[in-house]
Amino acid sequence: MTDRKFPDDFIPAAPRPDKGSLTTSEIVAMAWDDETSFDDIQTQSGLSEGEVIKIMRSHMQPSSFRMWRKRVSGRASKHKVKLKD
Repeated sequence: MTDRKFPDDFIPAAPRPDKGSLTTSEIVAMAWDDETSFDDIQTQSGLSEGEVIKIMRSHMQPSSFRMWRKRVSGRASKHKVKLKD
């Protein structure tokens, strides 16, 4: 494997002042994504499903929110399957 070469004028990104906390836009994008479960969102952001729903409601047009809720309600991919012991 070869070492990666960067241009001489390359400037690495500065650390984020929020220490990597998710932005509202990132949370909305994760909630829209069919492959990202509410459990994954909670793991990364600390927000419960209800809190994510409140964010979605306040940051979306009413018709878009209703469409999203209809799509994710009862969807298995938005809820991780819990295995019985």
